[in-house]
Amino acid sequence: MSALTDRLEQQFHKIKRLPPYLFAEVNAMKAAARARGEDIIDFGMGNPDQPTPPHIVEKLREAALNPRAHRYSTSKGVPGLRRAISAYYERRFNVSIDPETEAIVTLGSKEGLANLAQAITSPGDVLLVPNPSYPIHPFGAIIAGASLRHIPVADGYNFMTELKRAVQHSVPKPVGLIICYPSNPTAKVVGLDFYAEVVDFCRHHGIWVVSDLAYAEIYFDDVPPPSILEVPGAKDIAVEFTSLSKTYSMPGWRIGFCCGNPLLIAALARVKSYLDYGAFTPIQVAATAALNGPQDCVAEIRQRYKERRDVLVESFAAAGWHVPPPPASMFCWAPLPPAYKDAGSMAFAKLALTEAKVAVSPGVGFGEYGEGYVRLGLVENRHRIRQAARNLKSFLASDPERQLAQAAE
Repeated sequence: MSALTDRLEQQFHKIKRLPPYLFAEVNAMKAAARARGEDIIDFGMGNPDQPTPPHIVEKLREAALNPRAHRYSTSKGVPGLRRAISAYYERRFNVSIDPETEAIVTLGSKEGLANLAQAITSPGDVLLVPNPSYPIHPFGAIIAGASLRHIPVADGYNFMTELKRAVQHSVPKPVGLIICYPSNPTAKVVGLDFYAEVVDFCRHHGIWVVSDLAYAEIYFDDVPPPSILEVPGAKDIAVEFTSLSKTYSMPGWRIGFCCGNPLLIAALARVKSYLDYGAFTPIQVAATAALNGPQDCVAEIRQRYKERRDVLVESFAAAGWHVPPPPASMFCWAPLPPAYKDAGSMAFAKLALTEAKVAVSPGVGFGEYGEGYVRLGLVENRHRIRQAARNLKSFLASDPERQLAQAAE
């Protein structure tokens, strides 16, 4: 621990509860390799590499030319975008959303999740979070001062069994549950029956449900992922976040939304009203055009991820690494090759970077139940994926004991 980090944690209580970013060491190694001129094939971050569809960019340009659009916006979101969100839920999920009381625009789903945690928890309150999980799910709650109880979502665990056990043994009673399907990082999907059981259980116990549906449109099977709000009565206890980042390849635009229970929406709106004036109005106008406009671009983006998934699964298998094909999301959740299982995901990630010039995210960075896996983002083109497979084939064919011994020196 550096002297600055040590002082930081001594000085500020909330910082003490935030461990150093686990991916920082791998990211530093990646940056150093690139500085040396090495070509790193990077599957580490879920950062879409495809351009935003031209008609959305054109709407942004058009709106930005209006001088009035450069004034403060509104933290709740412009009315036109909230109506577009409502229309999206109606046509995609057959769910009616009141754009005035049941929808709010967020600066991406990450901001919304963190600010909702601020709104509904007090220090000492218990929030139930999946493990492994996208980091903002647990750490948004920690920043808010809440306590966590983890729900294992790894292979071999039954979600409802673990949820019931967590509620039974939590003191005080949990105030909320976060769920995420299609899952980041595991890419697991669930059906409407799963959501119905969660809603029934949480309503009975007076627990709010926060659903993260960021990958609703990145799916590869015939049946698209459902929304928890399709369950009758779900809006009594649930809200759902989603984002335009992956659906329309707009990650840097930072635009998302939350829909559902009016009380939770109002709570989020109250907190946001103190923190921001909303996304830049031209971005909101362009987001409206994305939701209301032609959707063939969404199908094209989905198809591109599917093609990359298929190439990765096939080429990595030929290289000696079995990667299960994900049914949805832009990630593969890959078990470590058997020879590296005991070494752990962090050691494997470092070796893959140094020996094969391939960057991956260690599963333990998403929680202790992620150990034994790495996450691969489908953010390189098919040619680069095949090159990664060739690099990995040589790496995996060499002596793992020697590699691990050298890495430990």
